[in-house]
Amino acid sequence: MTGPHDAAEYGRFIAADYDALYEGVFDTEGAVARLAGLAAGGPVLELGVGTGRLAIPLAERGLAVHGVDGSPEMLALLAAKPGGEAVSTTVGDFAELDVPGTFALAAITFNTIFALPDQASQVRCFASTARHLRPGGRFVVEAWVPDAAVGPDSQLSTRKLAGGYVGLVVAEHDRASQVLRTTQVVLGGAAGVRVYPVVHRYAHPAELDLMAQLAGMRLEHRWADWHGSAYVSTSPQHVSVYRLG
Repeated sequence: MTGPHDAAEYGRFIAADYDALYEGVFDTEGAVARLAGLAAGGPVLELGVGTGRLAIPLAERGLAVHGVDGSPEMLALLAAKPGGEAVSTTVGDFAELDVPGTFALAAITFNTIFALPDQASQVRCFASTARHLRPGGRFVVEAWVPDAAVGPDSQLSTRKLAGGYVGLVVAEHDRASQVLRTTQVVLGGAAGVRVYPVVHRYAHPAELDLMAQLAGMRLEHRWADWHGSAYVSTSPQHVSVYRLG
């Protein structure tokens, strides 16, 4: 039996190395351009804001940005970066949002919705996000597609990381609970070998759509990437845009 969910755990493990490991791995430019367009000048709420990869460039475009993260360590790194002072932040569990104001756009990217430990907490995340949106506001979810990404019940795979690093991922898959427990072993850099455990409670796009409907939102767009490529049955990930009302 597992203990209670600790929203700060992942950040405690990886915060000091996060930017070095993932520099250049994500399509940050494409994500920022798409999110800024969807925000249409309105304020932005980012769940799982981390070290500010998206929040800081969004703020540099003149958008008011508020970030929520369970990790004080991640938020401290964000605040220390050039431009970090422009992003207001809250330490908290994004399944239970409690931040001031309402937003034109909320976003949760890079599979972070799956960091919530069970279906109930994911449903609460959609519901609390909807309560923080303005009428007609949008909620953007970026995540991997289980049918394309989840392999056998146990597996060893490699992961793309920044130059000079190699990531080996050992995964254990519980299909009944839709939980993927992974341990990422990172080789390279001055620290040598580092180990980062991650647990994902994954959901298929159709399940996310139902969570959105329960929260009063509807699917407006689904793309295969931040550039609006068509989402097809073999797409390994999706960018889904839900609209309130």
